Amino acid sequence: MTFDPLKVEEFLRIFEENAEKIRSFPGCKHLELLHSCEFSNILFTFSLWESHENLDEYRASELFVTVWLQTKKLFSAPAEAWSLNKKWPHADNLTKKVKN
Repeated sequence: MTFDPLKVEEFLRIFEENAEKIRSFPGCKHLELLHSCEFSNILFTFSLWESHENLDEYRASELFVTVWLQTKKLFSAPAEAWSLNKKWPHADNLTKKVKN
């Protein structure tokens, strides 16, 4: 998320106020906030969910809507979000597919 540099502290306050509520949401296994080493106004949330359905339920919740409405007005660029599947470890024969 790319924030207006003057709004980063406001976002950090919003995140801190809601992090435990998000962590306690059914299906949330992990939540952390990451900060760009190069740009002080770029931050990332990283969360792990038991299932995509749990994530969808969170995204439809009053908690998400409230936090999102507060957060999105602080952006200086459109936000991006990705849902990812774990590739490694546990990828079948991953090393056999990589050629030097």
